Amino acid sequence: MNAAARRLPWPRTLSARLLLLLLGGLTLAHALSFGLLFYERYQSTRSMMLRNLDEDVAVSVALLERLPASEREAWVPRLERRTYRYLLRPAAAGPAPETDRARQVTSIIDDSLRHRYPLQARQVSRMPERFEVELRLHDGTPLTIEVTPSGLPLARWLPLVLMAQLALLLLCAWLAVRLAMRPLAQLSHAMEHLQPGQDGPALPEDGPAEVGTAATALNALQARIRGHVSERLQILAAISHDLQTPITRMKLRVETLPEDATQQRLLADLDHLGQLVREGVAYARSSHVASGEPVAMDLAAFLSSVVGDYQDVGKPVSGGAPSGLIVQTWPQPLRRVVGNLVDNALRYAGSAEIDAGRDEVGRVWIRISDRGPGIPEDQLQAVLAPFHRLESSRNRDTGGTGLGLAIAVQLAQSLGGSLRLHNREGGGLQALLQLPA
Repeated sequence: MNAAARRLPWPRTLSARLLLLLLGGLTLAHALSFGLLFYERYQSTRSMMLRNLDEDVAVSVALLERLPASEREAWVPRLERRTYRYLLRPAAAGPAPETDRARQVTSIIDDSLRHRYPLQARQVSRMPERFEVELRLHDGTPLTIEVTPSGLPLARWLPLVLMAQLALLLLCAWLAVRLAMRPLAQLSHAMEHLQPGQDGPALPEDGPAEVGTAATALNALQARIRGHVSERLQILAAISHDLQTPITRMKLRVETLPEDATQQRLLADLDHLGQLVREGVAYARSSHVASGEPVAMDLAAFLSSVVGDYQDVGKPVSGGAPSGLIVQTWPQPLRRVVGNLVDNALRYAGSAEIDAGRDEVGRVWIRISDRGPGIPEDQLQAVLAPFHRLESSRNRDTGGTGLGLAIAVQLAQSLGGSLRLHNREGGGLQALLQLPA
């Protein structure tokens, strides 16, 4: 197993990483604090036990020495403490003291009694620790001091307090990460819906200073990109518009030539050039067609109208949308997108199928399918670029300038949606237009 496989999994999102680091650090500091507290509590308990033992043994043994033998049994329970007690019997069988604490306690008892009594210490058990120290009173009665060291018992509410503190740490860590990541999440969301070629709302420049600086820089970049794209589109529109007049003059002059094969070829070239110019103007204007407020539209009625228009002129277009499917959008750009995709299917497949629906997150989709030659998988994205044609299947002989899908992409983006292409099983192409929820 290599090092990468042995590496612990690491969250992919920044918020999860911050939460893990912050919560882990706070939990570790919390555990260290309580560990030190419990260690200090253990040390204090041990010191208190040894000090009490040192002070108590001499008094207790002296008291038992002076009591009559018949009264000692009644007094022994009164001398009992939490960690040791006195027993009027010999020590239990066992080895000599095995732990440092047992030997230390034996030494303290011996010092407390001023070495006047011979002591016999026995280790009774180690887990839990228990040992006994035996001595004999002056009248020969055996007296055993049984020692069971233990810390102070924990209060029943202490585990609940610890759990509450951990929950509070988790809540504080989550709130801290949420407050820290919210501006970044808002910035990321705004960037995802950024349309450089359109006049959209600027990114909010509030929040932390770093996020505000980044938003300001991105707004400036968006403005520069928008200006650059607008300038290029204006140039394209102006050139395409200005070309229409000389193309018309050339077409009129060619029509005055004798009718022969050369004239027909020239007219075909001029028609193709005119189509290219018209689609160039349409492409330049396609990113600014969605203006005003969107309207609520019954998609079933809309697609039924589109299908009906094609069927009225004898085009094999079928399908539609389920009833009750309402979408907020701009009707004219949407009709242009659907029309471009249907025309593309008719041109290369001879027929088109339309269906629509709504996905699990509420976004409306419209799908135009055909049974044409399809597109190679590695070219599905490339064909959406302007002036890109597939010479092997969709070339000039079959028509098209390479702008139809590019215009559809621009129009889909102006509607706030997206356009994707997929090859169908069994042959053909599917164009999926997705509109925002």
